[in-house]
Amino acid sequence: MSDSLFEPGQYVRHPQRPEWGVGQVQSVVGDRVTVNFEHAGKLLINTAHTVLEPVDGTGP
Repeated sequence: MSDSLFEPGQYVRHPQRPEWGVGQVQSVVGDRVTVNFEHAGKLLINTAHTVLEPVDGTGP
């Protein structure tokens, strides 16, 4: 079992980049979370340095 706070399919926001919109987690490998954001596309986020905020609901 992973100790990550995130799992594929989950929706998140990047608090320092609200213009990116809501993103859906694509994959999680350790501290590296790939997220497909509404307005920024697919990005690799290192959660050791960036706190992503979970979003309630099923998406944007």
